Amino acid sequence: MQLVNDTEQGNGATHGKPGRRLPIAAGVIGALVVREMITRYGRSPGGYVWAVLEPVGMIAILAVAFSQIIHAPPLGESFIFFYATGYLPFHAYSETASSTGSAVNVNRQLMHFPVVTPISSVLARFILSVLTHVIVTVLVFATLLSVLDEPVQVSLGPILLGLGAAFALGLGVGTLNAVIFVFAPIWERVWAIINRPLFIISGVFFTFESLPRAAQEILWWNPLVHIVGLVRTGFYPVYDGAYISLSYVVGISVLTFLIGGGLMTRHRGRMIEIR
Repeated sequence: MQLVNDTEQGNGATHGKPGRRLPIAAGVIGALVVREMITRYGRSPGGYVWAVLEPVGMIAILAVAFSQIIHAPPLGESFIFFYATGYLPFHAYSETASSTGSAVNVNRQLMHFPVVTPISSVLARFILSVLTHVIVTVLVFATLLSVLDEPVQVSLGPILLGLGAAFALGLGVGTLNAVIFVFAPIWERVWAIINRPLFIISGVFFTFESLPRAAQEILWWNPLVHIVGLVRTGFYPVYDGAYISLSYVVGISVLTFLIGGGLMTRHRGRMIEIR
């Protein structure tokens, strides 16, 4: 499909004194965050409770299922804690990517107002995802650490870096997908199919080192393997994660965000008008 430069459209959002643009943009994003919060959590019974129950339920299922197959988890002594250290960073990425990826299609009507841009909608959903998953992660790990006798030594540095990388990757992939979903709607279904095995190959229920060398050489290119491994180094002192490359994950995150954000800015008008 031939794309045209639509930067000139929506001039009301780009003109004005530079000193006023940032406060206006921040106000718009803040309003969108509140709107998203009400829409997503305020209209259903339980609201935020379901945001906590979903990952907890998945972690419990994994723990029960694999405890019947193997006698001990790959790290530590608790199945449920091991899978929590893998699933929560994976979930942070997947939910952030999904939420930001649908931002334009969901909020397209609002973007007819000049101050509401595709990128502001993406950032609002990103902020809400970060806030939600930070709360969920803290609650889950605090609960597990208080009720389990798991020999872990918490190191916040790797944990925060890993979760930050998960959110950054979700933002980058989601921003790029938000553009592609508009111009090529079929990609949304294709992407969903591609992502189905992602949970299995991202190190949620195994460690990278336990795989055969041939599998390691392939899965190393999956950035989520690095993210999950980095978070686990923050809980298990004996796990060094020598294969982890944070710069690789950051590079993919920045590249996808810059490409997606650039396309959003260049083709804003076209994205809003497409049905």
